[in-house]
Amino acid sequence: MKAVTIKQLKDELTHKSASELKELCLHLSRFKKENKELLTYLLFESHDEDAYIQSIKEQMDVHFSEINTKSYFYIRKSVRKILTLTKKFIRYSKKKETEAELLLYFCRKLKDFKPSIKRSQRLQNVFDSQIKLIKKAIEKLHEDLQYDYQLELDNLLDE
Repeated sequence: MKAVTIKQLKDELTHKSASELKELCLHLSRFKKENKELLTYLLFESHDEDAYIQSIKEQMDVHFSEINTKSYFYIRKSVRKILTLTKKFIRYSKKKETEAELLLYFCRKLKDFKPSIKRSQRLQNVFDSQIKLIKKAIEKLHEDLQYDYQLELDNLLDE
C-alpha cells in the first residue's frame, strides 16, 4: 500500500464530521511510524476491504518472488519481513476476516515456496505458529465464514 500525500489526506479530512475525526485521531494515536499508511487505509481503502486484501496479496507475491534462495538464512530473514508487513496491514484493518484471509494466503505461499520449508525447522515453526493464529481468527468469525475458512485451512494442511 502506497501512502498518499499530506495534501490529499488534508482534503479528505475536510469532508469528515467532528466525531469521525475524533475516532480517526484516537485510532491513529496508537501507532507511531505508520501513521500516514494507517490514515491512507482509513480514508481511502477501508470502504473496499476486498481491494485492500488483494493489494496486500499482490505485495506479498512480489516480496516472495524477490527472496534470495541461496541459503535458508536469507529465506528466513525475508519470510519474517513479509510476515511483519502482513501483520502491520492486518492491524490496520482490525477485521478477523482480513486476518484469516491474509494469514491463509501467507501460509499458502510459504508452503508452496521452493526450496521446501520442511528442510528448515525454523521456517516450519513460523508456518505452524501462523496456522494457530488462523485457527484463533476463524473461531471469532460468523458460522458461515468459519466453515469457508476452515475448508480452506483444511485444504492447506492436507496437501
